[in-house]
Amino acid sequence: MARGDSVSLTAVAPGLSAVTVELGWDVPSLTGTDFDLDACAIAVNQRGKVYSDQHFVFFNNIQTSDHSITHTGDRPGDEAIHVNLAALPADIDKVVFAVAIYDADSRGQTFGQVHNAYIRIVNQTGGAEIARYDLSEGSVTATAMILGELYRNGADWKFRAVGQGYVSGLASVAQEFGVNV
Repeated sequence: MARGDSVSLTAVAPGLSAVTVELGWDVPSLTGTDFDLDACAIAVNQRGKVYSDQHFVFFNNIQTSDHSITHTGDRPGDEAIHVNLAALPADIDKVVFAVAIYDADSRGQTFGQVHNAYIRIVNQTGGAEIARYDLSEGSVTATAMILGELYRNGADWKFRAVGQGYVSGLASVAQEFGVNV
């Protein structure tokens, strides 16, 4: 997929009810400073704002209160987030997936130094990859990136490749969607 492309997940995988969203990357090993990237998911209502602060899922809040979105934990090089599409409240319009570099400003790190970043959508039934977006190049100044989003289209679920960078880290992504940080 290319930036801005969309694919109907339910057309590719009829009966789809749950997915695993895998986000991955390679970081340089010769910088002298460790990179720590963190993935997150933000469930958004029809007004474009977070459904509730509990629906901002990241390393410090690994699960929504309704258990529809679960982060599997912080891992170097890749992280996974499970989304039970059938369990999401009906007024959640989309789920946005971002990756941020932890403590990027003090470490002088940006996505310009991150290579091979990707997001892929995997059907939890059977494990087949349904969609994948490879970020062709990282933003030289961005410290957080929205890689993609799952969104409703009537009764169907679609995935859109986003690739949008933010220079103020995870806080700027969270604030855009009205998360109290």
